[in-house]
Amino acid sequence: MARKDLVDGSKAYRDRKFQEAEQLFRQAASRDPKGETMEGRTAQLSLARTLHSEYIGNRQQTDLAQKALEEYQKSLPQSLNDLADAKANYDKKPTGADEQRRYLSSLSAVDSTASAIAGLYENIEQPQKAQDWLTSVAGDAKYPETARARALSSLSARSNTCANDITDTEQTKKTIKKDNKDTFEFVKPAKPEDFAKLKECVDQGLKLVEQASALEPDQVKNASSVDIKGSSDAQLAIYSEILKVFESVRSYRASLLIQAMREAEMDGRTADKDKFKSDSEAAKDKFKELSDVVKNIQAEIDDRTAKKEEAEKGANANKK
Repeated sequence: MARKDLVDGSKAYRDRKFQEAEQLFRQAASRDPKGETMEGRTAQLSLARTLHSEYIGNRQQTDLAQKALEEYQKSLPQSLNDLADAKANYDKKPTGADEQRRYLSSLSAVDSTASAIAGLYENIEQPQKAQDWLTSVAGDAKYPETARARALSSLSARSNTCANDITDTEQTKKTIKKDNKDTFEFVKPAKPEDFAKLKECVDQGLKLVEQASALEPDQVKNASSVDIKGSSDAQLAIYSEILKVFESVRSYRASLLIQAMREAEMDGRTADKDKFKSDSEAAKDKFKELSDVVKNIQAEIDDRTAKKEEAEKGANANKK
C-alpha cells in the first residue's frame, strides 16, 4: 500500500496536483513514521518536497514552509544512515548498476535536503537560522563532502557579495589609463568602517572557501581523467552531482582572491596585491578545467537523453 501511495503521489506531483500528492505521501509516511524502510524514507522526503512546492506556489502560506522544514529535518537522520550504507556498497562495487543507482539517489537526497532547509529559512526571512544551519552542516562529518562543500560555498558566496558591494562602486573602482589602455584602480572607501568591513568579509570568505576546497574528493581532483563515454548513465549523474558542487567552490575561490587583490591594492600592499592576482589567475584556471569537464558530462547526458527520446518516438510510431 505504501508503494502504491508513492506511485500515485509521484504522478500527482508531476501533474502539479500538490494537495492530492501531499495526502498520498502522508498516507505512505504514516505506515512507517520512523523511516525504517526505503518506502518510509521516500515518503517522508516526498512529503517535504510537496509541502515545499505548495509554499513556493503561495509564499503567503508560511505555515507550509514550517511544515516542510519539519518534514525535511525529520527525514535527514535516516537519509544519512541510508547514504552511509549506500556509499559503503558503492565503494566495494563502484561499477555495479544497483550500487550506482542507490548511491546516486541517497547522495542527491541528502544534498538537496540540506540545501532546501537553508533555502526555506531564507524564504521566510530567517537569515540567521539559514546561516546557523549551513554552519552546522559544514562542520558535521556525518554529511557527505558535497553537502558540506555546498554549505561552505553558500556561506562564502555571502562574503563575496559583501566584499563586492564595497569594491565595485564608482567611489572605489576608478577607470584610469595605463599603457594607453583603460584599466581599473581600486581605492579605499571614504568611510574607514567600510574598509574594515571589506577586510572582514574577504578574510572570512577565504577561510570558508579554503575549508570547502580541502573537502575535494578524488573524483574532483582526477576529474580530467573521467571516462565520459564509457560511464553508465548513473555514474555520469554521480560525477555531475559531485563535480558541480566543487565547480562552484572553485569559482568562489577565484572571486574571493580577486576581492583580496582589490583590498590589498586599496591598502597599498603591492606585494600582496601581486600575489593575490597570481593566485586568482591560477584559481580561475583550475575552475575552468573542472568546468570544462562538467560541461562535457552534461553534453553527454543531454545527447543520451535525446537519443532515448528519439528511439521511443520511433518505437511508438512502429506500434501505430
